[in-house]
Amino acid sequence: MPPSATRRPRTPSAARRARRSTTPTSGGTEAINLALKGAAWAGRAKGHRIVTTPVEHHAAGHSLAHLEKFGFEVEQVPVDRYGRVDPSDVERAITERTILVSVMAANNEVGTIQPVAEVAQVVRGRKGVLFHVDAVQAAPWLDLDVEALGADLVSLAAHKIEGPKGTGALWIRRGTHILAQQHGGSQERHRRAGTENMAGIVGMATAFELRVAERAAVATRVRAQRDRLAAAIVADGVELTGHPVERLPNSLSVIIPGTDGGSVALALDLEGIAVSTGSACATGSAEVSHVLSAMGFPDDEARGALRVSLGRTTTDAEVDDAARVITSVIRRMMERTPVAGRVGAASIEAAP
Repeated sequence: MPPSATRRPRTPSAARRARRSTTPTSGGTEAINLALKGAAWAGRAKGHRIVTTPVEHHAAGHSLAHLEKFGFEVEQVPVDRYGRVDPSDVERAITERTILVSVMAANNEVGTIQPVAEVAQVVRGRKGVLFHVDAVQAAPWLDLDVEALGADLVSLAAHKIEGPKGTGALWIRRGTHILAQQHGGSQERHRRAGTENMAGIVGMATAFELRVAERAAVATRVRAQRDRLAAAIVADGVELTGHPVERLPNSLSVIIPGTDGGSVALALDLEGIAVSTGSACATGSAEVSHVLSAMGFPDDEARGALRVSLGRTTTDAEVDDAARVITSVIRRMMERTPVAGRVGAASIEAAP
C-alpha cells in the first residue's frame, strides 16, 4: 500500500512505514466507521464533542448519529450555497471538550472540494483534537499526499479508482490512537481483527499506483469533457449546484426546474444512459438530498437535482451523445410539467 494516495514507496523503509500506517478495510464505509468510532471512543476520557459538516457521506453522518446515542455531542458546522465549509467556523466550533473533527475532502454528490488543508491548520492548533478526512471521492482526482495533508486519519476506497470492490483502507498517522471496532485476532496492530483480504489489498495498491501515474492527464481531459457537457445542460433555467471552480473534475450537478425525477430517470434509462436516484449509496431512497438541503435548497427545488459523473474511460463521443440525450430529455420534461409543478430528483452516471 502506498504511503499516500499520490505516491508509491521509493525505498523499502518507506514501504514498511506505509504498511504500518495503513489499515486495510472492507471499503470506504468501514474505514470511515473505524476512524470516527475508533477515535471517539479512544478520546472519550478527554471529551465527547465532535465537529463535522452536514454534507458528509452517510457513512460518516450515520456513524456520528450512532455515537450520539452514547452521549457524544455532534456539532455540524454550516456550509455555504456551494456546499463549502468556512475553516473559521470550524475553529469557532472547537471547544476544550472537542476530541475529533471530520470533514470530507470532496463531496460525493455535488463535487465541491473542501478546504481541508486550512481546516487541518485550525485543528493542529488545538492540542488533543484529531482530524479525519474522508478522501474516498477525492482520491482518484486530487493530488492528496496524506503526510502533507495534515490529517490524522484518512479514509480511502479501492472501487473509486477502478480497484476491487469491497476493499478500502484507513491511513492512520503515527502516534494516533484509536480503538478497534471489531475484535478477535491481533491483526493490524490490534486495530482491526480478522484475516486480511490480500488479493484486495494488492489490487487496491496497484490501482492507486496506476491512477497516480496518469491522474494529471486524465483529470485535465475529463474536466474539459465535463465543462463541455455543462455548457450544453446549464441553460433555460437549469442551475449549476456545487462550487463553480473548487469541484472535482468529473462531477456535474444541476437543478432542473419543473421536472419529475422518476420520469427523468426512466426517460434517460430508455435512451441508454445509466441512471440512479439520489447518490449512489442512497439508490431507491425518495428522500431529498441532505447535501442540497444543507446548501439551502428547498425541498421542491432539491427534488429536481441531476448529477452527471464522468470517468477515466469516458470518450468525447460519449459526452456528445450524453449532451444530446440529456438536453433533449430535459427540454421534453420541462415542456410537459408546469414550472410551478413538482420537482424530481435523479442521479446520472455517464457510462464509461
